[in-house]
Amino acid sequence: MTVSPEKTAAWCTQLVQETGGFAPLEKCLEAIPSLDSLAKLPAGTRILVRGDTDVKVDSSGKVKEDERLKSLIGTLKFCLEHKFIPILYGHMGRKPELSLAPVAKHISGLLSAAGAPATVDFVPEWMNNDTGEILDSAVAQVSKAAPGTTVLLENTRRYSLEQYLWKATPESIARDAGKLAAYANGMRKLAAVHINEGFASSNMDLSSTLVPLTMDQVALGAYISKELREHVTKTRLAELVVFSGIKLEKLTDLEQILARGTVKMVICAGSLALSLIKAAKPDFKLGLSGDPVNKEIYIGEKHLAQARRMLEDGRSKGIEFVLPVDFVLGDESVSDFIPDGQAQFDVGPKTRAVQQQKVGEFIEFHNQKLVAGKGPAYAFHNGVFGKFEEERFSHGTREFMKQLKRLTEAGVQTYVGGGEGGSALMQYGDESWVTHCFTAGGTILKALGNEPIPYLKALYLKCQGT
Repeated sequence: MTVSPEKTAAWCTQLVQETGGFAPLEKCLEAIPSLDSLAKLPAGTRILVRGDTDVKVDSSGKVKEDERLKSLIGTLKFCLEHKFIPILYGHMGRKPELSLAPVAKHISGLLSAAGAPATVDFVPEWMNNDTGEILDSAVAQVSKAAPGTTVLLENTRRYSLEQYLWKATPESIARDAGKLAAYANGMRKLAAVHINEGFASSNMDLSSTLVPLTMDQVALGAYISKELREHVTKTRLAELVVFSGIKLEKLTDLEQILARGTVKMVICAGSLALSLIKAAKPDFKLGLSGDPVNKEIYIGEKHLAQARRMLEDGRSKGIEFVLPVDFVLGDESVSDFIPDGQAQFDVGPKTRAVQQQKVGEFIEFHNQKLVAGKGPAYAFHNGVFGKFEEERFSHGTREFMKQLKRLTEAGVQTYVGGGEGGSALMQYGDESWVTHCFTAGGTILKALGNEPIPYLKALYLKCQGT
């Protein structure tokens, strides 16, 4: 099958357009096949596996923190046991100069430890970024791979085309349709079957959005399927959301979560909380966050308008917002507001006491659900409460990890997003303190909102025959 520029442009336009009313995550998952659907493919079938290869590598070339790579082994082993040839590809952060060569060696070791064939063939160059064409040399190298071999393509973001859809418009897509079609047809020279095992790779990269639309068959990998079907779907039931962070764009994430209509209580901290406090109390002093010179933390009218809208809408639906009442400043003093020239670095002791009280109230809500036969209750935690990496500003985050344990021990289904929240849990407790800790914070936030995760949108459209 050859994909025309017109068809490629139509697909890409669908991918970048907002999709109000698109199928919810649960319906998408019903439509997308699991790994077992590929079991009867003939031996020697080449399969593209979009994976989470974004890991840290030290100066000696050794992979650090390999949880994401471990998540790939089940799917790779499935392919190898069925004598398929998995072609693994993914990115390494946002720096194009970073290489996946150390990942090839590490994947080989993980496969060997799992009792699977450990040969990993690395392809260092595979695309012409100017034309979108897949290099003949790469096609030849992949074609020579025999069953029992895993092929790993170099960092997809070495090629700027990979991130084309991030800022694309229907007009730019129409202009560049030929290049996009060349990429789509070139990928089909490598394989015509696609497995998505990139749980954390939730941006609109071509490899996880356009590629599956060009394939003959698609499926979710073993790890991503379990994460989405068993855990993310339950997280979407959260009645308690604990949300914090310095990034003000998370206001939009929180707004979308609240719009889904399940949340009863929000415990908030960080810049998100300051926005909500200022929206409710116009005379509240924001300190450095109120000065437009500080672009990264400045809370301007745009954010305040959004916060006011969120408060009004949330309170009309009976949502309780639990916001900080005191703050730890840079000199470790505690204040009920943020003085001029200063910033918050942690929540204060009065806030920690309020949070503990509200967690107790939520546990009582959970107990009432159980008595009524409607339990259990669900809770979701994302972010940290301050500059927790410094011991003197770690108290708020440290203490709330204990509250997560308290929730779990009471029977509440407690989920923690990845990123700093997950790191804090591992630093001050362990995974047993919660029901489940994700490895992908950004993906979870997207999954909890109304817009579909880009890779799920693509897979669903493919399964609908788009």
